[in-house]
Amino acid sequence: MTPTTSSMTCSRNDVVLLPIPFTDLTSRKVRPAVVVGQNGTDLFLVPISSVLSNTDIHLVEWSAAGLNVPSGIKAQLATIEEKLVLKIVGRITACAQY
Repeated sequence: MTPTTSSMTCSRNDVVLLPIPFTDLTSRKVRPAVVVGQNGTDLFLVPISSVLSNTDIHLVEWSAAGLNVPSGIKAQLATIEEKLVLKIVGRITACAQY
């Protein structure tokens, strides 16, 4: 998948897919994240993982958020350019987490 150059507009609580590079930068993998804020074209995101033991907040309504498997949110913050978002797959709500 290549990053989109369309005028996709992300909003707070959107679940997005984006390419995450491996630490050696030889390749990348598409991973989900939740948009928690925005400053211009920069998005502030928290990563989503299906390894629930490595997450801090478990999503109750993961399927409604556009995710394929039970998932949780990690307490980490990342900043990326909005143009790197490949797709918006869903949205989380306050009742989707516990």
